[in-house]
Amino acid sequence: MPGLLSIKMLYNPGYFFHVSPGTMTTNKFKIVTLGCKVNQHESAYIRDSLIASGYNEAAKNEQADLIVINTCIVTQTASSQSRQAIRKAIKENPSSTTAAVGCYAQVFPEELTPIDGINIIAGNTEKGRLINILQDNSAPCSPCAISEKFIKPMPFEFLPIKGFLDRTRAFIKIQDGCESFCSYCIVPYARGPLRSLDPSLVIDSLKSLADEGYKEVVLSGIHLGKYGIDQKESVSLNGLLNLIGRENLGPRIRLSSLEPNEIDEELIDMISSEEWLCSHLHIPLQSGNSGILRRMNRRYSPEEFAKLVELIHRKIPMAAIGADVIAGFPGEDDQAHQDTCSMIRNLPVSYLHVFPFSPRKGTPAAGFSDQTGRRQVKERAAELRDLGRKKRGIFNQSCIGKEFSVLTEGWESGENNRIKGLSDNYLSVVFPSSELTTNKIVKVRIETIQEDRIIGRPKWEE
Repeated sequence: MPGLLSIKMLYNPGYFFHVSPGTMTTNKFKIVTLGCKVNQHESAYIRDSLIASGYNEAAKNEQADLIVINTCIVTQTASSQSRQAIRKAIKENPSSTTAAVGCYAQVFPEELTPIDGINIIAGNTEKGRLINILQDNSAPCSPCAISEKFIKPMPFEFLPIKGFLDRTRAFIKIQDGCESFCSYCIVPYARGPLRSLDPSLVIDSLKSLADEGYKEVVLSGIHLGKYGIDQKESVSLNGLLNLIGRENLGPRIRLSSLEPNEIDEELIDMISSEEWLCSHLHIPLQSGNSGILRRMNRRYSPEEFAKLVELIHRKIPMAAIGADVIAGFPGEDDQAHQDTCSMIRNLPVSYLHVFPFSPRKGTPAAGFSDQTGRRQVKERAAELRDLGRKKRGIFNQSCIGKEFSVLTEGWESGENNRIKGLSDNYLSVVFPSSELTTNKIVKVRIETIQEDRIIGRPKWEE
């Protein structure tokens, strides 16, 4: 299976491309990040490591000596975007050392080695020690691919970060790995077994980011609901959140995606009662048809998903509830597609992330004989996206007249009298202001919706 075979033999010590800062003229680097919040955390760690080792971050239009592309392969489109980002980086920085790291490099390094100009291909098992790899040896060997097979049990690799450049929100990776093996998903092969960050280190990381001035931190993981399952002392995501609440650290906490069968009433009640927990849950649905869910190897029924969403809405009426949906999975006939559409229409879902199915090499679903035609996949995805826009509009309208805590992000693009920000329940809000306000929590009352722009008024103007 992909990702399980070590390709370390492609790394020949003594035959590496040396990019020690002491031998370079400007020591400039750039990092390009694709994919999930976990990748964003890991890119932040790589950035901090490079700066600590004497590198300087290049400006947007400046040439760099080192380019790091943190890749994604969750879909075929993501793979294509990763290859495009690598080629673009090489074209724009022809004299640079180019390193492709992450999920693509872990699972399909042989697809990256033919790219002319790429120097280093390092999988997720090597991402944390990229700075050491860069400085190991001096003889050029391009490309060199480095990765190790995953082992079980496997320790969590703690990658401490100082923050995120030009971001008001920070992301902490507190969990890695997945063992669900959904039939369409390559992620378990790219990320390995379940493992979690020790609770004390989660608290230390939150304290550090609070000291840096962050007002919101997103707890992220590949399978976040499995947090703590590998810990010696019994701990769970709910237990971790209780610990965070007792510490009274300052930043509000947002949770990244959680599986529907891993959200219980205790967590919902906690979000309902604690102001420091954002009223926002993103829950993968994938399909509203029970037969398709079984073929996907998903471990819940449409009825269970619906019951969960209704419970969340009842206990937290203004919570944003997002859902992932796959359009055109193999065997999905018109009725199965309509089951999904009907389910979403009838539930208080706030927004959708729609993914057109495409066969992912290395997964069981890629070999299913009853693939849905590309035209049908495209049409069904378009219908779901249209439904998602309508659901978002309904949710936005329901927020008019209500007050939310908004984390300010600065001027709205193209404006000098409106501040933009993100509410605790995941609304992109703009409101009038005579002066720049950044990285502050402001109480804002939603007043109107203008062409999908959510307009509010800050409490200080009321």
